[in-house]
Amino acid sequence: MPSLCAAELWRRSERWDLMGRDLFRLKDRHDAEYCLGPTHEEAITELLASQGHLSHKQLPLLLYQVTRKFRDEPRPRFGLLRGREFYMKDMYTFDTSEEAAHLTYQTVCQAYTRLFARLGLNCVQVQADTGNIGGKLSHEFQLPAEVGEDRLLVCGDCAFSANVETMEPGQTDCPQCHKGTLTESKGIEVGHTFYLGTKYSHIFNATFSNPQSKPVVAEMGCFGLGVTRILAAAIEVLSTEDAIHWPGLLAPYQVCILPPKRGSKVGHLEGLAEELCRSLGSAIPGLRGEVVLDDRTQLTIGKRLKDAGCLGYPYVIVVGQSAAEDLPRFEVRCQQSGETMFLSREGLMDL
Repeated sequence: MPSLCAAELWRRSERWDLMGRDLFRLKDRHDAEYCLGPTHEEAITELLASQGHLSHKQLPLLLYQVTRKFRDEPRPRFGLLRGREFYMKDMYTFDTSEEAAHLTYQTVCQAYTRLFARLGLNCVQVQADTGNIGGKLSHEFQLPAEVGEDRLLVCGDCAFSANVETMEPGQTDCPQCHKGTLTESKGIEVGHTFYLGTKYSHIFNATFSNPQSKPVVAEMGCFGLGVTRILAAAIEVLSTEDAIHWPGLLAPYQVCILPPKRGSKVGHLEGLAEELCRSLGSAIPGLRGEVVLDDRTQLTIGKRLKDAGCLGYPYVIVVGQSAAEDLPRFEVRCQQSGETMFLSREGLMDL
């Protein structure tokens, strides 16, 4: 979808005025008005409507993209956690009925839950306000963190959780189990889901042909993951004062190999480090393209170890004094656990 969105589409949905100062607005040389897209409900629904009637056999239809979004935040802060420009994975779904749309909604929510679990992030799915996007149902995926700007209410006795915006002021009794007490915590919103109903499809006439060949307005949902915010939030909750800890799937490389300092007593082992870098990548399929050699051998190993901690490599292998022994051993540091091991070459292959 284009970053420049025509004001005409946003006026048709009545969001041109509703969004207020959150929209970056501009005019071209012909005085036509545009905004920098913070989201693309209007554009995607207009695109679908322009294709003519879809068949009910073509639904559900799920269309997604990963693009830059823009929002004129009143208080941009914390780097990637809240910026005016950010990357988002947004998806828009079209279904034949409300029941089918709810099934799609649950399927996507479950996929988001699995995604965050694979990243090792303890996200909570909370009841949320539909805001200026609108719709009938909404949930946020919140990562509990002290720097979070959202206030959450969580029940200790059941799975209920909600953004305070959706609850009555001062409410402490759980509305789901009716016996638990709601406690407040802070969170970082990293995902958001909406069941839109026919809000946009009705306005833009996005229809499909039912089994009787009659046009029916499609039921819609929209779903977003804040890609850049997930990166920043993961570092915020997983890292320590001294080192960055990435989720394994997001680390820039899985292994960093440190050769000895040039001119040191074991400086001749630099070639061994280079060969080890090549062999690890070829012998272990999961490490292909995931091993980096820090060849700044003019720096001490200590300095490069500190840099490795700042970059967040899950494993650091030091080719040092113990690698010069008759039975060479390599120092392996696991950044996540802080554990240090000395392993043979064969042991490295089993790591």
